[in-house]
Amino acid sequence: MTAPTTTPQLSIIIVNFNGGELVLEAVQRALAATLPVEVRVADNASQDGSAEQLQTLAAQHPALRLTRHPRNLGFAAASNRELAAARGDWLLLLNPDCLLAPDTPAHLITALTADPSAGMAGCLLLNPDGSEQRGCRRTLPTLGSSLGWGLRLERIRRQLRPHAQPLNLHQQPLPPEPHHVEAISGALMLLRRQAWQQVGPLDEGYFLHCEDLDWCRRFADHGWKILFLPNHQITHHQGTCSAARPLRVEWHKHRGMVRYYRKFLATEQSALGRSIVHLGIWTRFSAVALRHLITRRRK
Repeated sequence: MTAPTTTPQLSIIIVNFNGGELVLEAVQRALAATLPVEVRVADNASQDGSAEQLQTLAAQHPALRLTRHPRNLGFAAASNRELAAARGDWLLLLNPDCLLAPDTPAHLITALTADPSAGMAGCLLLNPDGSEQRGCRRTLPTLGSSLGWGLRLERIRRQLRPHAQPLNLHQQPLPPEPHHVEAISGALMLLRRQAWQQVGPLDEGYFLHCEDLDWCRRFADHGWKILFLPNHQITHHQGTCSAARPLRVEWHKHRGMVRYYRKFLATEQSALGRSIVHLGIWTRFSAVALRHLITRRRK
């Protein structure tokens, strides 16, 4: 298919892995944006028929570009390939289970244009029941906040340190207007092209999960702020692509935790401290896996 000759204002990048019917709806909503877009979908060897359906849709929409990979490259690697090929003035990473409103991309771009200090922007992510999704707005992990979250000791940590921020801010009141946060969810990330070129691509050492926190940390290290828009929202059907392989997803999530810790936090610890942290991460994974196996057996 011949590429369109006009330059889109926005490139929307979606990585699909067995996204089913929902990815088709997500793509169609992205194509319905109120500004000129190209939608670039990377399919990571889906086996549920969604890639074939996307291919049919791409034949009908010149603004839709589909790349089918023969194997699952992971989220970061597949995203990076599309980012490198994207032609838009702005770049939007979007999960295949996120449903955009037509005017959301334009509002995000307007807000980011008005704040030259920000290199990335996100908006309010809602669960299907209308509640704010955990991880929608976050702080960057510290040793204390990570341990509090991982060991489910956040309440005790807040009692000992009343002013300490939790990892996830979804239980705090929404601000009345756009404001800066340390991190947002990788489910929706609008990027200023200049910032992306300066910071560089996603770290492909992460296969799935934690690459978004890594990116937020690196944006901050390069002097870019992250903007959160509370007055614009999308629905995120979290976990659609990972529902069939929950244990594998959990393994990659905990592996990502280890990588993030080694890159940004390990220098604060002694060798013994690093060993304890690694042990804690994999102990948590073991507990999650055991709980999953027990639940599955009961079903």
